[in-house]
Amino acid sequence: MLDAGVTGSAKWAVGGVIGGSAAAGLLAAGSSALALYFARRVITPVRVREEDQEVLAVIREGRGLQVILKATPDSTVEGVYGFFFDGGRGHARLGRILSYSPAEQTVLRDVEAVYSGDLTTARRGYWSGAVHPDPAAIGLPFEEVQIDVDGGTAPAWLVRAVPAAGVPAAGASAAGTPASDTWAIMVHGRGASRQEGLRAVRVARELGLSSLLISYRNDGLAPSAADGRYGLGSTEWRDVEAAIGYALEQGAREVVLFGWSMGGAICLQTADLSRYHHLIRAMVLDAPVINWVNVLAHHAELNRIPSAVGRYGQLMMSHPLGRRLTGLAAPVDLKAMDWVSRAIELRTPTLILHSVDDEYVPYGPSAVLAEKNPEMVTFEAFSTARHTKEWNVDPERWESLVTAWLRQQLAPRPTPAN
Repeated sequence: MLDAGVTGSAKWAVGGVIGGSAAAGLLAAGSSALALYFARRVITPVRVREEDQEVLAVIREGRGLQVILKATPDSTVEGVYGFFFDGGRGHARLGRILSYSPAEQTVLRDVEAVYSGDLTTARRGYWSGAVHPDPAAIGLPFEEVQIDVDGGTAPAWLVRAVPAAGVPAAGASAAGTPASDTWAIMVHGRGASRQEGLRAVRVARELGLSSLLISYRNDGLAPSAADGRYGLGSTEWRDVEAAIGYALEQGAREVVLFGWSMGGAICLQTADLSRYHHLIRAMVLDAPVINWVNVLAHHAELNRIPSAVGRYGQLMMSHPLGRRLTGLAAPVDLKAMDWVSRAIELRTPTLILHSVDDEYVPYGPSAVLAEKNPEMVTFEAFSTARHTKEWNVDPERWESLVTAWLRQQLAPRPTPAN
């Protein structure tokens, strides 16, 4: 069902239909309204997540809890996950599957921790890869810092480095720069929060990197953009640039960018457009959006939107005349964010981890980017992880891959011959 804003725009579209039969005009107007609805859904932040996971019962077992859930594609995958309930105010960490009944469509899981709220009263909630609420929950000291961005300041968590273990020469580079002078900047995905990056903080810290887990425009913590719309990376990268600037002011000399989903697209734009691009030592991207056209076509298909209507929605986002309908302050250049077509232009060493069953961002463009630019891009496939939950399904493999690859990237660079 279309909301009031879309209905009003549909009326505008009907009034703008010229020529053809009345039926053709109504069909065109309906297609325009559907395309607009699709475009707005993509670029408009959602403030309240749908609680689509049903809780059937919570059982007290000794001093701990177990939860019986309705079997879903998320709840039946092994691993450790975050579960949010009570409008996002409650947060629990769910662990291993204790039993699964395909016949009854139920799954029993261990409750490893309840960080906030009363899980025993929860009836619905939503699944998340964000396992922990803050760095303290994984035993790490942190500071709450503020980064100057467009429109005000954006809060970030800063987890400072400790001396690195296993980094050559205590992390010293050929120029004598300790590894603590390289910072990790964690960029969460669309509709997520800085909690998403907590899964990578231990790896970064073990490598001697300070971690900055940032917020950015329209994520509910940082100041909203003037138009209140996502730029899909085309605007958000400026907030990552501001975070790099903050790190440099604090003594960093280089950075490693970590990005999840749309956060990956934001990192790619930062590496392409930022004045600090030469200081980005490497990027680690988890289930990144490599090609928005591919992702949007996938979502049009998932929502049974005709491909032509989906393309019309893309046109509304990317054409200057579409601003009147979408509310965007500036068009989104989807072609500029197609890194499959621009593969050879990527000159920052990049590790991509992506599950082949990702239901939200298809893995194909990630694999093709690595094939087209093997010098710069390393691709590691996961399975059963769905979207951005590669760490959750197999944290040991995720951390091992990232640690080994980053250790190579952070190794001392050879001194050029005179």
